[in-house]
Amino acid sequence: MDFTLSTEQEILRESVRSFAEKEIKPVAREMDKKEEFSYETMQKMAELGLFGIFVSEKYGGQGMDYQSYIIATEEIARVDGSHAATVAAENSLGIGPLYYFGNEEQKQKYLPKLCRGEALWGFGLTEANAGSDAVAARTTATLDGNEWVINGSKIFITNASTDISAGSTVLCRTGTRDDGRVELSCIIVEAGTPGYTTRVMHDKMMWRGSNTSELYFEDCRVPKENLLGPRGNGFYQMMQTLDGGRLSIAAMGLGGAQGCFDMALKYSNEREQFGRPISKFQVNAFKLADMALDIETARLLLYKACWLRDNDKPFSKVAAMAKLHCSEVMYRCANHAVQLHGGYGLMQEYDIERFYRDQKLLEIGEGTSEVQRIVIARHIGAL
Repeated sequence: MDFTLSTEQEILRESVRSFAEKEIKPVAREMDKKEEFSYETMQKMAELGLFGIFVSEKYGGQGMDYQSYIIATEEIARVDGSHAATVAAENSLGIGPLYYFGNEEQKQKYLPKLCRGEALWGFGLTEANAGSDAVAARTTATLDGNEWVINGSKIFITNASTDISAGSTVLCRTGTRDDGRVELSCIIVEAGTPGYTTRVMHDKMMWRGSNTSELYFEDCRVPKENLLGPRGNGFYQMMQTLDGGRLSIAAMGLGGAQGCFDMALKYSNEREQFGRPISKFQVNAFKLADMALDIETARLLLYKACWLRDNDKPFSKVAAMAKLHCSEVMYRCANHAVQLHGGYGLMQEYDIERFYRDQKLLEIGEGTSEVQRIVIARHIGAL
């Protein structure tokens, strides 16, 4: 196997890394402290081409492969989880469903402005009583003449309530299938539609600089043409979207783990106790060695999943493995890094404190670690 990245991918990595260090790192701590979404850095990320990376140039995208998108997400996450969340959610959950399942009219209408970063888009999947069990969603859409009438609510939706959020793709119950199971469909709901309201969620432990929303639908009417793909295809679209989203979360875990390692190595080489840098003590050197090993295996697994996806090969199992492994690798790296920082690692003036908090979402969002193990177990024939 050839593990060499293309020249374009190497250039992308270096440019995104440089951008993250110069533009995001100086403001990340303040955005986290104030729990503010940064429109300025979001626009700069758009100008760099970080939205619609894998979308065809026909619709305003960059026309790159999925691994390039993952590399870009990894490099943003190396510096800050909140900005990485904005990029990852906008690409995989916001743009992705419209690009892969939308008709030509829908693509032409929404994708160019999303790829330019002029607007953000949410993916309304999770509900208060339907998290891991997404099929238990209670939000309904009833066809009344030429309109869908939507009632219900969603929670923990990224990018859906900013000043430039243009709408959300919403998973709804649209009926009952012939086999008695619930029929699920995805419907496009634009911001400003009567009966559709959003609310920013505050007091988060993690990703405090990203936008997290609650969505409410009260007799919200949208044209029947807002159906995304065929009626009843919502579950399939959801699963396909989450497969790609798992790679995004894995990239955030990998990038975050690399950031933890970089901080831990730098600090332990500078911090002296008993007359020498603490990295020279075997107990600490072994922590760093374990972190380096974990990061290397995580990168290999994630890049393999991307290779499978880019070559149109089955990748669901490996995507679940990558999401699970990278999330847990960041947990271990963040834990070791805080330990190496000692008391300073508990203070907000050190970035590792933010990384330690941000990590937890990776084991929960877009399929918990427990759900990933279920997915893997089914793929290997154990369940």
